[in-house]
Amino acid sequence: MQHVTSKDGTVIAFEKIGQGPALILVGGVLGDHSQQAGLARLLAEHFTVYNFDRRGHGESGFTPPYVVEREGEDLDAIISEAGGSAFVYGTSALGMLSLEAAARGLAPRMKKLAVWEPPYFLEGARPPLPQDYREQLEKMLAEDRRGDMIELWMTKAVGMPAEFVAQMRHAPFWPAQEVFAHTLVYDAILTGDFSLPIERVATVTVETLVIDGGTTPWISKAADAVARVLPHAQRSTIAGQPHNVADEAMAPVLLEFFQG
Repeated sequence: MQHVTSKDGTVIAFEKIGQGPALILVGGVLGDHSQQAGLARLLAEHFTVYNFDRRGHGESGFTPPYVVEREGEDLDAIISEAGGSAFVYGTSALGMLSLEAAARGLAPRMKKLAVWEPPYFLEGARPPLPQDYREQLEKMLAEDRRGDMIELWMTKAVGMPAEFVAQMRHAPFWPAQEVFAHTLVYDAILTGDFSLPIERVATVTVETLVIDGGTTPWISKAADAVARVLPHAQRSTIAGQPHNVADEAMAPVLLEFFQG
């Protein structure tokens, strides 16, 4: 891992592989850069890929309190490290972050932007988030109920059936997720109530590809809505892909868009 210092002095760790134009991967919910490592390897045949740990995740530092703007500054620092401009791909809630960063001034430094299934909640498309969602997470964290935090996130934010999540709590991967449970509070600040900030997204002038898998209707509706709002949007569906999209399915779509 290499390191860069963000505007507020926080050290951000990143992996740099491949050769060619710079491409930054923005991911890491309940995890670190390893979530995108497979995709990074596939794209490294054509790009110099920067795959980083978000602040508070993995090897990156954290300077309290959590502020969304600081994550945009982290992305800005990586872009500077990459030479001042780069292609950017943001996945899921980090697609929301990438759009927010672009709206806050980073768009001119993005050659192109691609986002996968940004999970905005549209009215009537799915149940809304509980009004005290963040407060519940903070209370559970204070009581060291990390597993309950993940269950709350999966059922109320992701929308998984409670009985399915109950079974997942016995899976081998569950303890590794609990290590990152505290970061769900950061993500709750990032996403708010998951509403689509239409006016801000409409200011994002960079050419943007909005991608979905067509398997989760409310997310597909959100992707359609984002594409309608963006001034320079393209829309793509990787048919049959779940929200946890396969690297082998995503790589050629990003390659075609960024090289087109």
